[in-house]
Amino acid sequence: MITKKAMLASAALVMLGGWSLTHASGQGSIAPAAPGPRFGASLDDVRAVDTSPALPALDPVIKAKADALFDDESAVGETRALYVLRDGKPIYERYGEGFGPDSKLISWSMAKSITAVLTGIMVADGQLSLDGPAPVAAWERSGDPRGAITLRNLLHMASGLEHVENGNPVWKGDTVEMLFGGGAEDMAGFAEAKPAAAQPGEVFNYSSATSVILADIMADTLTPSPNPEARREAMREFIHGRLAEPLGMTSLTPEFDARGTMIGGSIMHATARDYARFGEFLRNHGVVNGQRLLPESWMTFMLTPSPNDAGYGGHIWLNRRRPAGADEALWPGRGPNDLFACIGHQGQYIIVSPSQRVTVVRLGITADDEFPALRRHLADLVGAL
Repeated sequence: MITKKAMLASAALVMLGGWSLTHASGQGSIAPAAPGPRFGASLDDVRAVDTSPALPALDPVIKAKADALFDDESAVGETRALYVLRDGKPIYERYGEGFGPDSKLISWSMAKSITAVLTGIMVADGQLSLDGPAPVAAWERSGDPRGAITLRNLLHMASGLEHVENGNPVWKGDTVEMLFGGGAEDMAGFAEAKPAAAQPGEVFNYSSATSVILADIMADTLTPSPNPEARREAMREFIHGRLAEPLGMTSLTPEFDARGTMIGGSIMHATARDYARFGEFLRNHGVVNGQRLLPESWMTFMLTPSPNDAGYGGHIWLNRRRPAGADEALWPGRGPNDLFACIGHQGQYIIVSPSQRVTVVRLGITADDEFPALRRHLADLVGAL
């Protein structure tokens, strides 16, 4: 007999292997999906493909540090793509065997920063308020403490909602339950039903469910229809017109649950080059091709340390010291204070260092115990640029 616990355990292990919800949700995308790589497949005993001969000559020290992310697989895990830009121009590009410039790879939690930018566009349009009560119907009953939660609280991961991001064992976490268990049909409903465990703004609690709540708020803002397809189409059109098309992110593919809510905390796909386009957009503080798409004030908000965790801003990681007992996300003390990053499960990174005029994208599969080595390698590379 297969129990729910066993099913969730299996789903969680699949998630940890890099599985995508593309097949589970059966939803459309902004761009036609290219034939996908074998997510989570073992690529032992294969060599990486170097596609950079046409790039300008690179300092041998920098190239060695970049190549090490492929060559030192036993320490850092499998690197599937590494793309480095200086002043907006590529200086290094390399892929693992079976992957290339057209491979769309999963974002995992890098999606949170895309969700934050989309939220900022709606705030700039006057459709949402950063500091007003978040428009969630389930929280609007008189006396409900969740009615005081703001978008600022959600973006700072300080909603006060009860949430366990990583369970022990893994299937006991709310994130696995939301993505693969009982909450999968209506992820926002699952997330928004959680009770208050603290006052809004009181405690930092990293939560993929929080980003799904933001995605639900955006869909409700764009269309009054509860129809899943209407919600998906409204969100796809908004992303395409306001972000993907202006940035040239033609591969960007968000995923949706059965209710039509974007899985804004963890499931998007794009090529390494398109993730780099997003990083460059952030490096240029919301400007692309001379056009401002995002207010400077929103970028300032995203890149300002949150009150309860200096290593986290508005849905983005900062190169600052985190509170005692928290794992470092980047490498404070080694790199510039203005360095920041979108970071995803298994070692997905969009690293932006404005003072160095550099953007680095690393995509792959890294186990938890390999993260310290991966961070060291990435810090070595960025430090050499």
